[in-house]
Amino acid sequence: VQLQASGGGLVQAGGSRGLSCVASGRTLSSYAMGWFRQAPGKEREFVAGISSSGGRTSYADSVKGRFTISRDNVKNTVYLQMNSLKPEDTAVYSCAAGSLYSSASNYNYWGQGTEVTVSS
Repeated sequence: VQLQASGGGLVQAGGSRGLSCVASGRTLSSYAMGWFRQAPGKEREFVAGISSSGGRTSYADSVKGRFTISRDNVKNTVYLQMNSLKPEDTAVYSCAAGSLYSSASNYNYWGQGTEVTVSS
């Protein structure tokens, strides 16, 4: 499965941004999905995950209550709605298929990232 994330850009602190991840090649409904991010000079970190049906979600503590992951299996798309953004949310955000949990080793497919920059 091929994954393509989009929606990144420049946003002011306190603002909102929505990211999308479109899958091609195979139906997305077969996979749990996750969002990860990597800030400059830092390791990649888990942001949020969602089960294949959308019935279960998981979040990193740093984004809980601010970010929402969702999916539309008809559109083969996973979303990440980011609210109350902080400068420390600045990173390249990538989507991945295979799990809804935080361990990157559980994911089989990775997409190219989309960059989000939060200005203070």
